[in-house]
Amino acid sequence: MTATSYSSRYAIDPNAAAAMGTDELRHNFHIADLFHAGAVHLTYTHYDRMVVGGAVPLATPLVLEAIKPTGTKNFLDRRELIAVNIGGAGTVRADSESFEVGTRDMVYVGKGTETVSFASTDPEAPAKFYLLSAPAHQELPAKLIRIADARRLDLGSQETSNERSIFQFIHPEGAKTCQLVVGMTQLAPGSVWNTMPCHVHDRRMEAYLYFDLTEGARVFHFMGEPDETRHIVMKNEEAVLSPGWSIHSGAGTSNYAFIWAMAGDNVDYTDVDPVDIGELR
Repeated sequence: MTATSYSSRYAIDPNAAAAMGTDELRHNFHIADLFHAGAVHLTYTHYDRMVVGGAVPLATPLVLEAIKPTGTKNFLDRRELIAVNIGGAGTVRADSESFEVGTRDMVYVGKGTETVSFASTDPEAPAKFYLLSAPAHQELPAKLIRIADARRLDLGSQETSNERSIFQFIHPEGAKTCQLVVGMTQLAPGSVWNTMPCHVHDRRMEAYLYFDLTEGARVFHFMGEPDETRHIVMKNEEAVLSPGWSIHSGAGTSNYAFIWAMAGDNVDYTDVDPVDIGELR
């Protein structure tokens, strides 16, 4: 089955963002409609040409189709892809290779792959594939990376409400990518803050997917230049775009998890510009 739809988001400069109200901020940076049952839905952004999307296969596998903005016959003719599963067990098929994917596992699929499809093991408990794609300059092999194989860092403390575990799916000793960098952060019970003290990295954009939130829980995602901050209220399984000039931090009404993904000039995790908390406005 083929059922790929898309929308586009254009790049916004910091002066324009500073003048926006709530509706305009949400229209330009917030992505609410990621996961459509029985379909693939993509958001093509003009931030480093990152594509953010979701695929929820039911009884029939879903094929990732090319979309007009890529200008190619196949979606991955000039791109690479990462699919992170936040739902039930499923399968990612990349040409002749097939990968069984559990919850919180991910699959990297390289440039030049002609056919990518997604399937659920049980349509009653479907897989939910969070999709991330960026332009690529070389072909690299497809690879399954299980959450147990990710590089784990335990940081923060209960005293500062940011005790958390960071899972780096892509790192120098692991799967190779051209420019996609993806990982997941899980906050411990009682902790609510992520990425505070905050930073910016003008050399690459970032996208966050917040999940593992109950129906009544919310995350207040902070964005904007350090001296001109704004916030966007996020529900479960919603994403937000972060331009290179913007901070990207959040505080929740409970603990939660989020997947962070970056694309741009540099894949070095430590290449950031820290922001002193006294500079925030």
